[in-house]
Amino acid sequence: MEYETGYGLSDVIKRLSETGNINLCGIHDIFAPIASGSFKVDGMAVVPCSMGTMGCLANGISLNLLDRAADVCIKEKRKLVLVPRETPLNTIHIENMLKLSKCGVDIIPAAPGFYNKPESINDMVNFITGKVLEHLGMENDLYKKWGDR
Repeated sequence: MEYETGYGLSDVIKRLSETGNINLCGIHDIFAPIASGSFKVDGMAVVPCSMGTMGCLANGISLNLLDRAADVCIKEKRKLVLVPRETPLNTIHIENMLKLSKCGVDIIPAAPGFYNKPESINDMVNFITGKVLEHLGMENDLYKKWGDR
C-alpha cells in the first residue's frame, strides 16, 4: 500500500480512527464480532481482492478473519463486493468469480470506465470507488455518471 499510494498503514488507521467509525481487528482474530453472522453489517467490500482470497471464498475456505467475514456475508445473504485487480486472469480465476457471482457476490474489477474522460489517476480511482459504494447502496458523486456532462 505504501509503495503504491505513499500512505502507510498507520496513516490510514489514524485517518479512519478520526471518523470514529473503525474497529481494528487482527487478521487472525477469528473471535472478532465481525466473524459471526449475529454481528449485523449492511455489507462488505474487499479492495483489492487477491486471487487467493477469491479462491478461498469460492470454495468456502476461511483461513483468516477477512475470509471469515466475507464468508459470513455470503451465508447471511449480505452485500459483498470484491475488487480483483490481477491481470491477466486464468480459467481458475474466472471460474471462482463465476461461482461467487452465482452466490450473489458483486465482482467489480479495478478497470475504470473512460466515457467520463478521466484526467488523472485520482479520477480513475474515484470511478472504481464510486462503483463500489453504489453496489453497497451508498450514493456518491465521485465520478460523472453516463449522460452527465
